[in-house]
Amino acid sequence: MDAQELKSYLADAPPSVVRLEIAKHFDSLTDKQKRYAHYISKASFAGSRIQMRQVSPESEHIFDLILALHKACNGDWKALGQKASVADEDVNLFLQWAVQFLGNGGNYRSFGDSKFIPRCKETDVARLAATSPEADKLFKATNGAIFSSGNQGLMHLGYPDEGHLTTYYVDSPDVTKAEVNSIAKFMESKGLLPENTRLRKSTKGFFEILIASAQTSVPSEGGDIGKETEFKVDEGALAGKTVKLVYGDHSKEMASAAAYIAKAAENADNETQQKMHTAYAKSFDNGSLLAFKDSQRFWIRDKGPDVECNVGFIETYRDPAGVRGEWEGFAAIVNKERTRAFGELVSASPRLIPLLPWSADFEKDNFLAPDFTSLEVLTFAGSGIPAGINIPNYDDIRQSDGFKNVSLGNVLSAKAPNEKIPFIKEDDLEVYTKYRDAAFEVQVGLHELTGHGCGKLLQETSPGVFNFDHTNPPTNPITNKPVTSWYKPGQTWGGVFGGLAGAYEECRAELVAMYLSCEFPVLKIFGFGDGSENIDGEAGDVLYASYLSMARAGLAALEFWDPKSQKWGQPHCQARFAILKSFLQAGEDFCKLESSKDDLSDLSIKLDRSLIMTKGRQAVGDFLQKIHIYKSTADVQTGSKFFGDEMSGVGLEYWGTKVRQVVLANRQPRKVFVQANTYLDESSGKVTCKQYEPTLEGMIESWVDRQI
Repeated sequence: MDAQELKSYLADAPPSVVRLEIAKHFDSLTDKQKRYAHYISKASFAGSRIQMRQVSPESEHIFDLILALHKACNGDWKALGQKASVADEDVNLFLQWAVQFLGNGGNYRSFGDSKFIPRCKETDVARLAATSPEADKLFKATNGAIFSSGNQGLMHLGYPDEGHLTTYYVDSPDVTKAEVNSIAKFMESKGLLPENTRLRKSTKGFFEILIASAQTSVPSEGGDIGKETEFKVDEGALAGKTVKLVYGDHSKEMASAAAYIAKAAENADNETQQKMHTAYAKSFDNGSLLAFKDSQRFWIRDKGPDVECNVGFIETYRDPAGVRGEWEGFAAIVNKERTRAFGELVSASPRLIPLLPWSADFEKDNFLAPDFTSLEVLTFAGSGIPAGINIPNYDDIRQSDGFKNVSLGNVLSAKAPNEKIPFIKEDDLEVYTKYRDAAFEVQVGLHELTGHGCGKLLQETSPGVFNFDHTNPPTNPITNKPVTSWYKPGQTWGGVFGGLAGAYEECRAELVAMYLSCEFPVLKIFGFGDGSENIDGEAGDVLYASYLSMARAGLAALEFWDPKSQKWGQPHCQARFAILKSFLQAGEDFCKLESSKDDLSDLSIKLDRSLIMTKGRQAVGDFLQKIHIYKSTADVQTGSKFFGDEMSGVGLEYWGTKVRQVVLANRQPRKVFVQANTYLDESSGKVTCKQYEPTLEGMIESWVDRQI
């Protein structure tokens, strides 16, 4: 890899280190609620090593290396540098990389799935490590992977047979995509859910499905599909092979998480919370995802808690196949004042969803009004912290029991100092800067609630049983003919659309938000305008900032497209780029990119505010209708071609080279969040909360303390 290519893989210098402010919100809790939050936090972070193992083979060694170096110098990094004969500047470059490692839960960016390496020299890190026998051993255990960049394919996460790296297929560099897909079909046929599993291809020719559980053998009562653990496969890429179920993956961490979550149950505010955590504990102990699904049902029923949480193998973005979940968990305190607006949005949703561009045939029979709360994050264990969450991700639960939405307030409000805003025209900077946070809050609300919450999957739920009139199928609004495809028994949305499902669904939810943000009564809910359509008023400012933000996000997304593999590394970015293309294709110059220079170095976005309600919304609606109908009818062939090839395709000429170079030149560091720790005094039962300075040293100290 040449020096120019390597630049895009270097750690941010410096990273934007910000603190999640939580102390005053934590102090408002009762002693019992503080203990409840404390144990959920401990359970969440008990799985941090699991999450690191899900990133790269070296991540856990790197984590221990950082801790060992801190221990060796007791946090006096300057003294460590002097002892190792490493210049202060190079020690600082190492710390910048270490902090980003901790913020991403590994040495691959959580937003983009590309590797990042230190800006200091490898010999500098070797000298730092040599000051401590423990650190030196750990540094050598990374086997040079901290700095390795010779194989560009391994600089990105993905399928091994496409030249990329993944640890979801353990010690299996020769496993093929076809074999992974066959395993998925096998699991689907058995009713075995994949989220808490990894896959190993044995050198002896059989395949092992590793199930995360504290128990290291099949549970005495049987697993989710009984006590059988060996199966012969008759068809597909695995024909003639044996598949084995192996319990006890991550057993130490799962046992710890189960113990802490059981303590949370003892401090719950109500019976629903107790049942939720009991189900969590069962799942973590014996590996049952049916028990985990029960926890999610109880979670949905826990309406309006003062402390909110969710823990487990949740999002499936990083598994190349898009089905295995990454460990994450959070504890947060409800901000009741900010929650009010979201409550009004929930109440308005039954009126908003019918406005979307499809008939009732493609919508849930009943909108199950969810909880929608604004949260202040106490702790969030995982590879990154989102701005909003809509879970659970199980479609059967969403359609029968409902779901919950949360907006993470202190994540939204956290600001990096001296933040630059490329691609926004000088004339737009004032309104953009003033209203982008408000626009984003509206966007997050609509995205999570109505976006992920709307839509019906046409299904044959069991042989001969349908959730629609299959003898008189609904009319497809795109073809004006009756639908001809739907989900067959046992099929799921994620299983049918595979690795594209994450980006596809994020795009659908973003489009729903863009479409419904044009409803001025929605903007009134958030305190802007009187509900009447006035594109020139303050509500119009919020709407304009929203469309500008989406266009800018779509442009900046090109950072996460890899020209070598010509693939996207981040589903949200793929979604936003596709939406930018829909803006540019809207007509009448609704949106265009402007530059007066051949190298596009002054590239900016010009968006016609007066056309948002006409050309802009129409373009969004047309795009939304197509991807929604393709999803609803399981039309994976047409949907994949339209979204994956046409709308989010980049190419190597204008977008992939010329524009992307400008995007990379204007790349802004992503935020690294410094989180608090909680401490329980066993004798008094009191819990205290410790916050840390938003500095490189403060971030590392917070993680050192977290291991105690």
